[in-house]
Amino acid sequence: MKAALGTAAILLMSVFCAMPATAQQQSPTSSRMRAQMGPMGMHHGPATLQSTLDFQLTIVEHEFEGAADAMPEDKYGFAPTNGDFKGVRTFAQEVKHVAAANDRFFGAILGHPPAKAPNYFEQENGPDSIKTKAQIMQYLRDSFAEGHKAIASITNENAFQPLSDAPVPFLNTRAAIAIFACVHANDHYGQMVEYLRDNGIVPPASRKRPLANPPGPHAGK
Repeated sequence: MKAALGTAAILLMSVFCAMPATAQQQSPTSSRMRAQMGPMGMHHGPATLQSTLDFQLTIVEHEFEGAADAMPEDKYGFAPTNGDFKGVRTFAQEVKHVAAANDRFFGAILGHPPAKAPNYFEQENGPDSIKTKAQIMQYLRDSFAEGHKAIASITNENAFQPLSDAPVPFLNTRAAIAIFACVHANDHYGQMVEYLRDNGIVPPASRKRPLANPPGPHAGK
């Protein structure tokens, strides 16, 4: 039993330890993870619906932002060609798509009207004016920050109340939107992993840890 608990703690800590120590000190995402995790890497304090959703989003945010930042700016226009990849998004568009979706999902939880886009492409992939890696990374970070604000507004009382202005019909409660937003970002994280590895880059969440190398959530990707 003790061995099993120790292994579980190590697995959770592997998510937190994936980035170098200096990066952890500078990253708001890593700081949030440290605040939410106890000394053994377990979630700190009694679990609630809000804290559980927020911690899940924090893990997704940590891995997704790490992958987005790992790609050099001159490769942001990359899309795979070794296979049937006709019409797929570029790496930059993958990142912007998740940021745009985050805005739509979390904005609905907060009651914000959806942003108007001049065309379907920008509606799905964010404003065309956001072009550089720095701009895209800021757009992404802002979208996750909005996600944490949205989750902070979810309570046991309103989590499953139907929303009159849901972003899509099957996501008509705050809890459903928050859960799906994490699933959606993880889906595109998996695609970005292939883009990174096609360019000889190991995703940060899959790199060797400084103290140990236990299998993390995305080990092998």
